[in-house]
Amino acid sequence: MGYEEAGRERSAEPSSGVPAAVLENVFDDPTHGEPGRDRIGVQLGWEFVLLAGLAALGWLLWREDQAALRADNLRALLVDAVGLGLLALAAGLSLRTAAPNLAVGPVAVATALHYAEQGDRGLPASVGPAVAVAALGGLALALVVVVLHVPAWAASLAGAAGVVVFIERRSAPVLVQGDYDPGRSAGYLFAGFAAVAVLGGLFGAIRAIRRLVSRYRPVADPARRRGAVAAVVAGAALVGSTVLAALAGVLIAANDPGPVAPTSGLDWTVLAIGVALLAGTSAYGRRGGVFGVVLAVSLVTVFRAYAPERGWTLSTWAVGGAVLGAGLLVTRLVETFGRPRPGSTDKPEPVADGTISTGWTMPQSQSVDNWPPTLPTPAAPQPVDPWRDPRWEDGPRRWDVDER
Repeated sequence: MGYEEAGRERSAEPSSGVPAAVLENVFDDPTHGEPGRDRIGVQLGWEFVLLAGLAALGWLLWREDQAALRADNLRALLVDAVGLGLLALAAGLSLRTAAPNLAVGPVAVATALHYAEQGDRGLPASVGPAVAVAALGGLALALVVVVLHVPAWAASLAGAAGVVVFIERRSAPVLVQGDYDPGRSAGYLFAGFAAVAVLGGLFGAIRAIRRLVSRYRPVADPARRRGAVAAVVAGAALVGSTVLAALAGVLIAANDPGPVAPTSGLDWTVLAIGVALLAGTSAYGRRGGVFGVVLAVSLVTVFRAYAPERGWTLSTWAVGGAVLGAGLLVTRLVETFGRPRPGSTDKPEPVADGTISTGWTMPQSQSVDNWPPTLPTPAAPQPVDPWRDPRWEDGPRRWDVDER
């Protein structure tokens, strides 16, 4: 083997002498955590179950009332799905970053009340200030969570209490004053929601992004700070979830022909978090599916339309509690079978002398026989003819004679 061939073989290994599998996982979590690639097969399997359930429930609704899936009723159903879907996206975004936002429901109700009162001023003039206030409120919540490093669920619950105080200033339901009809663009709204949800799931399946958004997830002592990157990601998720909740409130109010009731909105929080968990998002953060949000939202929306057809009177609290309970079971399923496969990362292995290898080992050296020598091998000495040895000469040496 020549020098060039040996150099090419040696360049296949990292220059530091570290196996590629170790370098792939060394930056997964610099301090703690579970290195390796999450398995999303369990999410895909669960999403197939959701799809089957949606098909079955849709067929039952079609059999009970075909008009519920036609014309204006279908458009109203799609807008309901988008409103609930935005709330589920808000809850899922905060859950994926391990910073659950419990204020999404009250924010949606407060925005719905504001739009009902100010809708006659036009959509930009009524929705713009509400979204701006929601963004500022989300920023204040994010600063409290990441600066003081307190649990997001507790801080957002305190924020929800403040929003409920604003809601309770209305003593009676408010009739919507605006003329915006989201049903006219129901198909586009649902397509946009589905695209955002699926693209978010696809990006969340990428290992680097999933690792990035989950840095706020505690892995040891929950009170320990997780670093500046984790704080920025969690803060952005809290702001984004609050804005999504405000947009959901506008759609819920505009799509409902009746007045907006000044309720606490916590029932919507329960329903939104339940749908996000049912979609395959882990309550602990980090793990989530791809199509789960769209399927879970569609399933719950169709069920809420199917229940009155059967004469069932179910409140948002009842549906949300049932969905949340099922979602907790899905979280256990996801956390059990979605963690990295055992043995997928390099672990210490015993070596020949009985010591333990740490994984940071030098590559095995090439065989000595395959390497050319550093210096050329000298030629073998010629054998000496014993009969030409000077000891057997009886006459004087020639150089002695010349010298004389």
